[in-house]
Order: sequence, then structure tokens, then C-alpha cells
Amino acid sequence: MVDAFKVIQIKQSVFADNNRQAEAIRADLKARKTFLLNLMSSPGSGKTTTLMKTIDLLRGEMNIGIVEADVDSDVDAVTIAQTGARVIQVHTGGMCHMDAEMTRQGLHEMGLDNLDLVVLENIGNLLCPAEVDTGAVKNAMILSVPEGDDKPLKYPGMFSMVDVLLVNKIDTLPYFDFDLNALCNRVLKLNPDVDIIPVSARTGEGMDLWADWLRREVALWKQG
Repeated sequence: MVDAFKVIQIKQSVFADNNRQAEAIRADLKARKTFLLNLMSSPGSGKTTTLMKTIDLLRGEMNIGIVEADVDSDVDAVTIAQTGARVIQVHTGGMCHMDAEMTRQGLHEMGLDNLDLVVLENIGNLLCPAEVDTGAVKNAMILSVPEGDDKPLKYPGMFSMVDVLLVNKIDTLPYFDFDLNALCNRVLKLNPDVDIIPVSARTGEGMDLWADWLRREVALWKQG
């Protein structure tokens, strides 16, 4: 019997080219002493509000740039620009995540001169962004209380790869069936090394701890 199709063996990751580009980005960031954070979450978790509060807390200490990724709109970039931070909008043309080449182009167009911290606000979803290396130094995620404490069970890939988890909107805990201890246990089972910081970007609760985390990580990157 003649085979009707050819079978090929894939011996290299489909992300191999992307991963090489990501390593090149990190090498360039290291040389410039610029820290890049990849910030991910579901839509509506409070990424933009958290970023605005973060910029306010670090104003005068660090020069900050923001790369706003969106499928098409520039709403978040317009909002962030009001803080005075350096901002660029990247439209992904329908892609549900940022990859290393998109990140490189965004960083190049924005310019990295004199920037201590750059935050990439990735596309809002918990699937695709977890699978693709952007070239960031660290990966962060925001989970908001209204989303529920069972999210790690549904999206283990995302929770497994982040370095820090912000649990946002903790001021709404009295109004939702959300068990913070259960969430932390589920996340730590997937990712024992993750830092978990409960915050409220609206009230400012816990945001000093988040700012301290960034100060420490940026300083370590510059020293290393």
C-alpha cells in the first residue's frame, strides 16, 4: 500500500526563532540597564488603572516607558499618556498576543534612551500571551477579585509562568464569593516561586508593596 501522505518530524520548537529574538532583546536591555516587564491579564482586570497608579508611585525615581498592545484601538495609550510617561501604541493586526519581534519594533519606535523601566501591557487574555516569550525580564499578571478564585484551575499555563501575581480589586472582597487563601494555595501549587501581592489600584491598598517589588527587581537587573 502506498502512503497517501508524507510524515515529517518536527525537531525544533515552532517558537525557536521567537525565543532567539527574545534573548537578543534581553541582551540589549541588559546593556542599556533597562528593565522590561510583561504585564498580562484578562480584559477588565484593571491593568491600565494599575499602571497609572504605579507610574504615580515611582514618579521622580525612575524614567518609565509603556508599550501598549491592542488588536486595534488606542484607548489605553491615550489614557496612559496623561501621566507623562513615554508611551507607544502597538497594533497587533488581529494577533491575540505580543511576540518578540512585535516587542522589538515597539521598543525601537519608542526609544529606550534613559528609561529605567518599560512595561509592556500585553493583549488581554490568559491563553496566548502565556505561550510566547516577549523578551521581557520578568512576567507579571493581574487577577481581579470579580474573576473568581478558580482561575488557576482554568488557566494553569499563565499562572505557572509568571514571576509576580497582583490580586487586584481587593476592596471588593466583601461583595464576591472569593477565597484569597484558596487562590494563593492553587497558584503556589502550580508555581511555588511566584510572589503574590493583593492590591487595590483604586484605593491604593497594597500598591506600595508592588512598587517595592519593582524597585527591587529593577535594581537587581541594573546591578547584574
